[in-house]
Amino acid sequence: MSVEKEKVNLLIEALPYIKALSGKTIVVKYGGHAMESPEIKKAVILDLILLKYVGMNPVVVHGGGPEISSFLKMLEIESQYHKGLRVTDRKTMEIVQMVLVGKVNQEIVKMINHHGGKAIGLSGIDGNTIVARKKLVEGVDLGFVGQVEKVNTEPVLSLVNSSYIPVLSPIGVGFDGESYNINADEVAGEVAAALKAEKLIVLTNVEGIFLDPQKPETLITALQGTKAKRMIENGVISSGMIPKVEACIKALEGGVNRTHIIDGRQPHSMLLEIFTDAGIGTMVVN
Repeated sequence: MSVEKEKVNLLIEALPYIKALSGKTIVVKYGGHAMESPEIKKAVILDLILLKYVGMNPVVVHGGGPEISSFLKMLEIESQYHKGLRVTDRKTMEIVQMVLVGKVNQEIVKMINHHGGKAIGLSGIDGNTIVARKKLVEGVDLGFVGQVEKVNTEPVLSLVNSSYIPVLSPIGVGFDGESYNINADEVAGEVAAALKAEKLIVLTNVEGIFLDPQKPETLITALQGTKAKRMIENGVISSGMIPKVEACIKALEGGVNRTHIIDGRQPHSMLLEIFTDAGIGTMVVN
C-alpha cells in the first residue's frame, strides 16, 4: 500500500471517532516523560491543537514533579517524602506554586499558542476552580499538601466556550485561604468528573496497566473499574500507578464514559488512542 493511500485510510478510520466526539470534552493529564522530551512535548501540543480543530474540547491538567525537584535541588532544599507524597512546608509551597504556575503552566500555554492553538493558563486558585482541604496520611501532617474538596467548573467552561484550551495547574485554595499542592492525577480525575467529560486520558511513562510489570505481554487493554479497585487492594496495581487508576475510577464514578492510561513517551499517543480502532494503552471503563 502506498504511503498516500495509507494516510487516506487513516483519515477514514478516524472519521467515526471525530463525528462521535465532536463537541465533547476530553480531560488530559499531562506529565512524566512527555513533559521532559522536547520532541514528545511538541507532539503532545500538536495533538491537543488537532483535537480542538476537529471539534473536541481538550482540557489539560499538568504535573511538574521533576521540575519542582530540580528547582529545590538548585536551591539546596532537600525534599522530604512520606508515603510517596512530598512534605511541603511554607517555603517549599512557595517554590512549588512558582514552578507549576509561573513556569510549567506558562511553557505549555506558550507552546500551544506558538503552534497555532489558543490556550489560557490558570491554577486552581483562579476563580476558586479547585477548593482544597489539607491532606493527612495516617495522621501525618504533610504541610501544604491538599486534596480536592470541590471543583468549580465555571472558569474552565468559560474558556472552553470561548474556544480556548484551558491549561490547569494542580494548586488548590483552602477554606483557610492557603494554597495547597495537590496530586495532578487526582485533580485530573476530579475535573473530568465535574465537567462530565467524555474521556479522561492519563499520559504516563509506561504502556498501561500490567498484570506483571516485568512481562510486557501481560498488558491489560481493557479493565473494569471494579476490578481495578480489587487490583489495588491486592497489590497488583502499586506505586505511582495507584493515583492514576484512582483518578480513572473517580472520573467513571462521576459520569465520565471512558478513561485511558496510555504511554506518553510514544509520539502522538493521544491520536492513536482516540482515532484508531485498535487504540493503545489500558482503557478503564464501568
